[in-house]
Amino acid sequence: MRKFSFLLFLCCALNISAQQHVVIDLWPDGAPTPNGLSGEEQINKQGHISNVSHPTLTVYRAAKPNGQAVIMCPGGGYSILSSLSEGHNMAWWFTHQGITFAVLKYRLPNGHHKVPLEDALQAIRILRSHASDWNIKQIGIMGASAGGHLATSAAVLYTADSRPDFQVLFYPRISLSNESGMRSSTYKNLFGGHPTKELAEYYSANLHVNANTPPAFIMHSTDDGSVPVEESINYYLELRKNKVQATMHIYPVGGHGWGFDDRFSYKQQWTQELEKWLREIKP
Repeated sequence: MRKFSFLLFLCCALNISAQQHVVIDLWPDGAPTPNGLSGEEQINKQGHISNVSHPTLTVYRAAKPNGQAVIMCPGGGYSILSSLSEGHNMAWWFTHQGITFAVLKYRLPNGHHKVPLEDALQAIRILRSHASDWNIKQIGIMGASAGGHLATSAAVLYTADSRPDFQVLFYPRISLSNESGMRSSTYKNLFGGHPTKELAEYYSANLHVNANTPPAFIMHSTDDGSVPVEESINYYLELRKNKVQATMHIYPVGGHGWGFDDRFSYKQQWTQELEKWLREIKP
């Protein structure tokens, strides 16, 4: 994997120079929990970032904000961040609707399980601190795959000052205490070894849903070979059991990791459905 300047890469790959954005350090005075990684971050031509130890929030502000903001957590099994197709490539679509869009470059855990969740909750706090000057009234957490695991963790393990108002999930890894979860790279990279049963259950969002869990929009493909579609189905059922607003779309084909990829044959469907849901959601 070759080294690139991350911001230079984005400007070249996405031509974002014309779109207003700001990059915010999550922990300018130092993160509360180290992840044990050192050296420079690396990024390849697909926009996959590895060795992340310096978390940031890249915020794309809408020209005509409608009061909503979304924080995107890219996937990558907690070993890389798929920062383009599950991140920056979505910015224009959201801001064009008046939604402030932020991509979270969260620290990879490297076996330090507290680290990604610390970053996700801090990102919510930071956006909320800009609510008045950026016209933000609702903040949603969004994630894909392992980023979906992080998003659901934030949706059920939030603190008093970091509760998201809604959640949007792309083919999310939900449970780390079932057989599929324990075999996953998400499990391996988050824990680094063999966690206790209690710790694996703590990071299984389906076990923590209650009436205060934020509303959810969930997408998955039936033929997903990386994260079984049952992960989304079971989470949806838990949300409904607790009378939480929830919408789920399951597509017959598509596999895993489609993000904002034009090659995904149901892209038009999910973007239209999500646009409508975001207009109507009332957390």
